[in-house]
Amino acid sequence: MNQNTSEQKKTESGWVKPVTEYGPLAIFLVTYYIEDLYAATAALMAATAVALAVSLVKNRRVPIMPVITAVIVGIFGALTLIFNDDTFIKMKPTIVQALLCAILLGGLLFGKTLLKPVMGSAWPMTDSGWRILTRNFGLFFAAMAVVNEIVWRTQSEEFWVNFKVFGSIALTLAFSMTQVPTLNRYKIDEPEN
Repeated sequence: MNQNTSEQKKTESGWVKPVTEYGPLAIFLVTYYIEDLYAATAALMAATAVALAVSLVKNRRVPIMPVITAVIVGIFGALTLIFNDDTFIKMKPTIVQALLCAILLGGLLFGKTLLKPVMGSAWPMTDSGWRILTRNFGLFFAAMAVVNEIVWRTQSEEFWVNFKVFGSIALTLAFSMTQVPTLNRYKIDEPEN
């Protein structure tokens, strides 16, 4: 691990990442059940902005993916509220997943394994392993974009909200577990100090 990564990890508060990633979703869900989808959308927008501010204050930086997500939440949330049309917020997960797919698979087309800079310090692997993992996650995000489209277009609003909060997280965790054999097969053992 290089010195910058080590210093960065020392300054990060351990609770910030889970709170800033899952807090806005929890607020979205609670607000939806208390009010409605429009109030939940506004709450999600506000909670996402607060999460970015907390990350900046506590860690002195904001990771790029939460910023991208916040921009998309802001745009699609605003469109939902301005036009009083829930289609925009329901399409947001599709757009985010499709964007992640395009970034990962597009990177592979140019010989770049874009998961490695993001997760390389946590999962040291060979370049072959990173290519496989990047491809697999790219395809997973494509599948998740399609699944979101199917769910919001064919199911009730309440079903979609629960799928967005619980189903997508469960599917992501389950998929990640299926990648453990790849992680183990291509891992690089770090030398002991």
